[in-house]
Amino acid sequence: MDKNTGFSLMQPAHTDVKYHRLPDQVMHDLGLEAFCNATSDDAIERRMITNVLSQMTDDADVAAYRRKIFVDILRLPELRKTLMELFDRIQFMKDFSSMHKTSDEELGLSHLFRRLDDLDSYIKTVETLRDCLSDERIQSEGLTRLRDYISRLYEDACFAEMKKDIADLKMSASDVQSVTLGINVNERFEAVSIGLVSINKKPFKKSGIVSNFADAIAAKDKLRDTADWDGDLHYQLIDTEEKSGVIGRMKNQVDVLSGKAVFDALSGANSTLVNTKADAVTSSSTYYLDTVVNKMLGSLVKKLRDTLTRYADVAIVNVSGLVPEFIYYIRCAEFISKLMDKGCVFCEAQPENAGETTMSAKGFYNLKLAMNMENVSEIVPNDLIFDEKHTVYILTGANRGGKTTITQAVGQLFVLAQGGLFVPAESFRYVPCDCIYTHFPADEDKTMNLGRLGEECIRFKEMFSEATGRSLLLLNETFSTTSFEEGYYIARDSVKALLTRAVRTIYNTHMHKLGEDADELTRESTGAGAASLIMRTEDGKRSFKVALAQPEGSSYAKDIAEKYGVTYDMLVSGS
Repeated sequence: MDKNTGFSLMQPAHTDVKYHRLPDQVMHDLGLEAFCNATSDDAIERRMITNVLSQMTDDADVAAYRRKIFVDILRLPELRKTLMELFDRIQFMKDFSSMHKTSDEELGLSHLFRRLDDLDSYIKTVETLRDCLSDERIQSEGLTRLRDYISRLYEDACFAEMKKDIADLKMSASDVQSVTLGINVNERFEAVSIGLVSINKKPFKKSGIVSNFADAIAAKDKLRDTADWDGDLHYQLIDTEEKSGVIGRMKNQVDVLSGKAVFDALSGANSTLVNTKADAVTSSSTYYLDTVVNKMLGSLVKKLRDTLTRYADVAIVNVSGLVPEFIYYIRCAEFISKLMDKGCVFCEAQPENAGETTMSAKGFYNLKLAMNMENVSEIVPNDLIFDEKHTVYILTGANRGGKTTITQAVGQLFVLAQGGLFVPAESFRYVPCDCIYTHFPADEDKTMNLGRLGEECIRFKEMFSEATGRSLLLLNETFSTTSFEEGYYIARDSVKALLTRAVRTIYNTHMHKLGEDADELTRESTGAGAASLIMRTEDGKRSFKVALAQPEGSSYAKDIAEKYGVTYDMLVSGS
């Protein structure tokens, strides 16, 4: 959220939302690392997308707010293109702008001109943002509120006045070709003060001012009796009279308006006075000249300074604060668009704050699997619901039959939907979860001290203590690293405990007996229900389709043997 405007593309304004961050391990277990890594070639952008998706809140309004913004971004590729070009410009200005300077007087006229260029770029940034958000097809609350804010800013009288002033001043600045200085001297012909006579639209020719000065020295009749100026010339004293050092200061004047004016007069004087000894005051001569110039432009400089913070903040600080959020939507929209062009089915998720059915997914599939498939028509979609009778699913089936794949897919649906993105399904209606917990087999180095079973028990207890009726718990072969009897005993008690909290759970396991106990576990529960879910086989072949049914066979040992390749046929054949 941008703190200056109160705008956020992640949640509605004035929304008090509690977030729970998913650990990196959960994103890995769900296969969402692959999605985040595929959305961008930039490591910073990938991490940013991961951070957004891993911040979970069960507020349905937040999910709906994000989804509507994503719809606008997805449907309008030209908007994405314009915004990305704008963001590149903003980043360039942030990196190379002189706007961070605070005092025009100290930095001089040349810096003032650069700041005018900066502000001119900022104005164009606001105009570009206003124009690209003016598309009538934009419907989301987040983008329309931002559009209204930018429009009000642009229509503000101060903005229009500043735009005109900058245009006028830039025109005047671009006309500066030379500066005329006046020097007072004493009886010994020592310079005692220097002042600005005029700023001119035309450059001096050759070294005319020096030759004229020499002519004046050579011919007494050319010496003037008074110091009155002809025409509109006005002498502005910029320093008290001194007896030394002023000539030395002139040596630095040629740099004052570098890049903006040709000071032939000063160049000529510099060459003539090259041997003049400079004193300690020399280093501040640029400051003296700049002070005078800025006095002449005083009112415009003050107006520029007064309006600078407000409009620079809008164009750079405020908008740049929203850039990471825009990038999140744009990169995800671009990648999902590519998958849709590839033939993958996506839909808008429909979040609800509450309901008897807390999830209804039709035609869903595993996104990571689809990303790695050349022919997505081979994807096998599935349907599944969570409700009071189907709170904990005990998922069984043949090894490599798709149990882990579908377990991941359910978690992916919630993460992507709550991130506001389209989800890989034909339809998806859900009550958002406050957090997702995964209990997948741990790396062996994490179980060295406790042993696998000990590590599994401790990890499950921690998850259970944090889980609520709004959570999602995904268990993958939990408690299967010990004997069947010991694993079954622990698993059964764990399921009973989960039912007391009505935690939405998919427990994928080889313990067929646990699935057979689903009805009994439901009867022992205080309300929530357990259900046996199987990966069907058809004519001995894996179908990768789920169904509510009793486990197909009870040979846990056979599944384990097949998993590790120790059946008779596998051993003999060497497969």
